[in-house]
Amino acid sequence: MDSTKKLKNADTNHNTDNNSLLPSHSPQLYCSHLPNPFSLAPPIYTPNLASSSSLIFFNHYPNMPILSKLRFLFFLLAFVSFFFAAFANSTSSSGSDYLQSECLSVPTSSFVSSLTTTINAIRQVVPIVSQFVNIFGDFRLTNAVSDCLDLLDFSADELSWSVSASQNPNGKHNSSGDLSSDLRTWLSATLANQDTCIDGFDGTNGIVKSVVAGSLNQITSLVQNLLTMVHPTSNSTKSRTGRGGNGSGNGGGKSGQKFTNTGQFPAWFKREDRKLVLVYGVSADVVVAADGTGNFTNVTDAVLAAPDYSMTRHVIYIKRGVYKENVEIKKKKWNIMMVGDGMNATIISGNRSFVDGWTTFRSATFAVSGRGFIARDITFENTAGPMKHQAVALRSDSDLSVFFRCEIRGYQDSLYTHALRQFYRECKISGTVDFIFGDATAVFQNCQLLARKGLPDQKNTITAQGRKDPNQPSGFSFQFCNITADLDLLSSVNTTSTYLGRPWKLYSRTVIMQSYISEAIRPEGWLEWDHEYALDTLDYGEYMNYGPGAGLASRVKWPGYHPLNDSAADNYTVANFLQGNLWLPSTGVKYTAGLAV
Repeated sequence: MDSTKKLKNADTNHNTDNNSLLPSHSPQLYCSHLPNPFSLAPPIYTPNLASSSSLIFFNHYPNMPILSKLRFLFFLLAFVSFFFAAFANSTSSSGSDYLQSECLSVPTSSFVSSLTTTINAIRQVVPIVSQFVNIFGDFRLTNAVSDCLDLLDFSADELSWSVSASQNPNGKHNSSGDLSSDLRTWLSATLANQDTCIDGFDGTNGIVKSVVAGSLNQITSLVQNLLTMVHPTSNSTKSRTGRGGNGSGNGGGKSGQKFTNTGQFPAWFKREDRKLVLVYGVSADVVVAADGTGNFTNVTDAVLAAPDYSMTRHVIYIKRGVYKENVEIKKKKWNIMMVGDGMNATIISGNRSFVDGWTTFRSATFAVSGRGFIARDITFENTAGPMKHQAVALRSDSDLSVFFRCEIRGYQDSLYTHALRQFYRECKISGTVDFIFGDATAVFQNCQLLARKGLPDQKNTITAQGRKDPNQPSGFSFQFCNITADLDLLSSVNTTSTYLGRPWKLYSRTVIMQSYISEAIRPEGWLEWDHEYALDTLDYGEYMNYGPGAGLASRVKWPGYHPLNDSAADNYTVANFLQGNLWLPSTGVKYTAGLAV
């Protein structure tokens, strides 16, 4: 992003086990749930060559020459092998046909072939980008190249997940239980990665940026084509409770509740997890404490010590204190959960910024890429200040990630919801310009969105969603939120213009639903990015908001802006926009699935 721009609700408590989002524990698979081929066929008699009909045959003909018996065995084995090969081919074809008709507009083999072609294209681009590492001794350029290589690596992974899930829908890469949602999400992230790579070269050598952008054009085109091959999630995956329905939890006690040391545990902790260290009522694998009373004194070391590709939750408890470090949870660190002592108690703080030579992507104080991440009761902040322009406090590339009772504070670009599926509940997010931005599919429930005082004559924009292709499932949905001014802006509300958002990319999508909007928001509600850019292709909507800034009479008249009716709003609920009923229960975090208050 360029340097010139950038509560009310009835809760549903989900109290399930503390395990990760394991496919084996997933609810019913939709679209991808291929029937077990062996359950479709009638019982098949399989000869046991060691004891059954073959022995009876040999015993019946005791005088048969041994050579003849061996020939018989050979032909019998050949027949059985042929039979099962034919059966396997027929069931594989049946599964492929099912996948094609339910999820894809092309044969599965064609889809996988296109995925493989795209992965190979990425492999060809990597050496082109790598040649610019440290070539000019430019700190910003070096960071941009490093970002791009990481992003290409992300893309290769996301495409590989798509291959694996297409070929084996019930395997571990089918993470949400809805293959269509998984495929579209991963492909959308791949598309976002290329854009982020190119954006990172802003302010660097123009020739290098042109070379890199040119090398990425083919990948972008291939991914856009792949997105057209996947059918959107069907209505069959929508909330079983219908409009306004809530998800349902299991077990007793409120999710996220602090338990006293009386032998009680949250219901979502599995029995074997209860044997772990008990700290302030939370079972933890390791403890981080700046004063040396834990296993680690900084967060980074605790992350590095966490297991790779873990299929069970790894809990890191971070004691109160200010941890001045830039933390990065790499893509191989799956299912990490971080629990702090509360907002403004456990604080992870950094001050990287665009002005100081960091790319927006790399400026994040806290960045997470490993899937299935959960954070609770932590503050993430970037203290660079408004003069330093882009300065990210939190960046998430974690698929199926959750942030519960967390604070994200900064100025420009505070929260970078870069890609994939994310859920924010009871969080406090503050900033100035585009302070919630990115191309994730993200839902924010019961959050406080606080506009801060920035530079003189600077306009505040809460969101800058970055969807660039109409086939991407990404977008922002805000429900039951409180949108107002932070304390430092209260006295300047009438002189500082604050807007709900502006279109960063051509198909930007943002919806505000059932939320309180204060007088801090301008009557027109939304702001242009650059004159007429994206005004007819963006998708902005509002539904049943209230408060002095919620009136629609003076809202913008853009072709892409529209008030929502009940049916349209229902598409942006947790159940339908995020397929939350399929994966959020296993996180133990409460949520509201539908529109009900």
